[in-house]
This record gives sequence, C-alpha cells and structure tokens, in this order.
Amino acid sequence: MNAAPAEELITEWESEQARLRRLLVLEDTEAWQSGPGFSGLQRVGGVDLSFIKGDEQNACAALVVLSYPHMELLYEDCRMVTLTAPYVAGFLAFRETPFLLDALRRLREDRPELLPQVVFVDGNGVFHYREFGLACHLGVLSGLPCVGVAKNLLQVQGVQKSEEHQSQIAALRRGGDSFPLTAASGAVLGKALRSSDKSSKPVYVSVGHKISLDTAVRLTHSCCRYRVPEPIRQADCRSREYLRTHFPPADA
Repeated sequence: MNAAPAEELITEWESEQARLRRLLVLEDTEAWQSGPGFSGLQRVGGVDLSFIKGDEQNACAALVVLSYPHMELLYEDCRMVTLTAPYVAGFLAFRETPFLLDALRRLREDRPELLPQVVFVDGNGVFHYREFGLACHLGVLSGLPCVGVAKNLLQVQGVQKSEEHQSQIAALRRGGDSFPLTAASGAVLGKALRSSDKSSKPVYVSVGHKISLDTAVRLTHSCCRYRVPEPIRQADCRSREYLRTHFPPADA
C-alpha cells in the first residue's frame, strides 16, 4: 500500500489544481461542435490505464485514435509505466496525467496528422470534489477538447446514490436519455446518460475542457456501440490485452 502522502504534497496539489482550473474552458470552441452531426469531426481519442493485478504502481497506459463516425482504429500506443505519485481521492490526475500527456506528445511528434480533435477520458471532468478532475487536468495541459466519462457515480457536492437518483435512472428509457447531476449549490456538474438502448446502467458525463456539457453528452452518445464510448472501450481493451500478452497470470 502507498504511504499516506505528506500534508505539504496535498497542499501543493490543491494549489496546482486551483491554478489550472482558472484556465478551464467550459464551452464549445471548435467549429465541428456546433452542427447536429458534428460535421468536420474526423478523429476521436480515448485514454485509459490498466494495472497489473495486485500491483498499484505498474500499469499499461493506452491512447487510441478512432475515425469518426465509423470508430475504426487509426492509431494506438500502449506502454508500460511506473506510477510514483500516491493515490489520493480527488487527485488522480497527478498520478496518471503525466503518462497520458507523454502518449499525446509521442503522437504529436510521430503522426501529427492523427492527433485527435477530442479525447475521451475514463474518469471525471468538472464532476469532481473541486470541479477539476482527470479530464480537466489532461485537457488544460494538452490544449485539446476533453470529455470525462465515468462508469461509477462519484458521490460529491451533494450528489448521492439515493432513491431519487435510482428512480431517475429507471426513467431513462432509451439511448440518449439523460438527467443532470446537480450539486447542492445548484450547479450542474455533469449528466447521467443512458448511452445505449442495450444498457440500462448509465455513464456519468462531464466537461473536461473546450466543450459544453450538452455537446459532450451528444458526442458521447454518438460514440457508443455499447455502454462505454468506443474510444475509452478500445483503450481499455487494448491496455488489458497488452498486460495479458506481456504479463500472463502465474496460473495461466
């Protein structure tokens, strides 16, 4: 287990989050975002980290780029990385973002024509303790539009997995239906989205950077063949396959 981080480190991270949050853009900035069919959008990215079972430090960091709207693989980068920062709830970005930025940097250097026009992140954006999650952190530092998509509800700022929340989920009848995740302050931090007709479990979408919430939700739905949007699903599948190939279980 990781040792408890020093109070000075938490203070430093809080200060850095606050600094970066001032650079956050919560509205549409790209021409392709305004049209009903996302005309002009050709490349969507997805990032994810998969860990070796029982190992909190060694992981496979994956970046994929898919064509839009056909979701065909254009590029993939899977690398083993060693995470040195401790895991602290609310500060996941300081543990994972450096390796995701490295993957984007390699893509910029090697195949700049395949740089994604938007990146889907397996995690939260504005739907976060201090309204600056992993998707925001990656978006601000990369300069790319980012969308946070989480599979599990983060119970934060008064948003709870209550009976009311469960009844709202039950009311999502078809793919594309959603409801807002409203903080105690009244601010809408994200939306719960039924991403597919085939899946009754929602995903939780929030703005990462340079995209509005409504656009993020529409785009997420348009990228879903299953419950999880295809860019994240492909990054997850490929990182797990990399681990299975290079680090097979001892009992295999």
